Amino acid sequence: MRTLALDIGNTAVKYGCFENDELLEMDSVGTPEQLQGVVRQLKPQHAIVASVIVSAEAWLAVLHNVPGLVLEFKAAITPLPIQNTYATPHTLGADRLAAAVGAAWQRPNQDTLIVDAGTAIKCDLVEGGHTFRGGSIAPGLRLRFQALHTFTGRLPLVELPTDLEAAVPLTGDSTQTAIESGVLNGAAAEVNGLIDRYREQFPELGVVLAGGDAAFFQPRLKGAIFAIPELVLLGLHRILAYNVEL
Repeated sequence: MRTLALDIGNTAVKYGCFENDELLEMDSVGTPEQLQGVVRQLKPQHAIVASVIVSAEAWLAVLHNVPGLVLEFKAAITPLPIQNTYATPHTLGADRLAAAVGAAWQRPNQDTLIVDAGTAIKCDLVEGGHTFRGGSIAPGLRLRFQALHTFTGRLPLVELPTDLEAAVPLTGDSTQTAIESGVLNGAAAEVNGLIDRYREQFPELGVVLAGGDAAFFQPRLKGAIFAIPELVLLGLHRILAYNVEL
């Protein structure tokens, strides 16, 4: 079975093509017209679209030639292969729940904390490999830099360093390096603090890292870290396959 998963995020539209659970191709597109070319080339049998920002109608329209199930993933109503105990499922971002399904698929029967570092830093718990409990949402790295510039009188706008793995001095000796230390070292300390607190409750907890800024966090997080950049796409594929089976 060949499937196409489309993840419409805040800053990018990513797709993954799967053949019998194996990821064949992963990339991004900028317009529905570009997606149309991808569909013609890859010829998926089924497709799934998830969006966290706008209606997916324009993207779904491109998939009218897909012969099988074309699913618009909605966290509140789409059947899932895991249990969702979120108190307000209608407010739950599709990307968070898809990542949880992906983590449960990759780490069955295990407690997992997902750190998805992108526009926002989302830390979500999958308990026992089968139950999504929820988690936390905080501003991402770029949002933190932007907020310091926007909501103060004189602080400059500092850009995220291009080398995300480079060391960040603890003590900044200029306004720019002080902002870099506060944002970057502060974010790493924040996520590590959350991991520590979760491990107090779940001693065998595994941490799965995803998102565009994963390269910054990977060398800075404590304990064993499983980096899975395609986690949301994996989850979307698994949700689609589950619904095809139904």
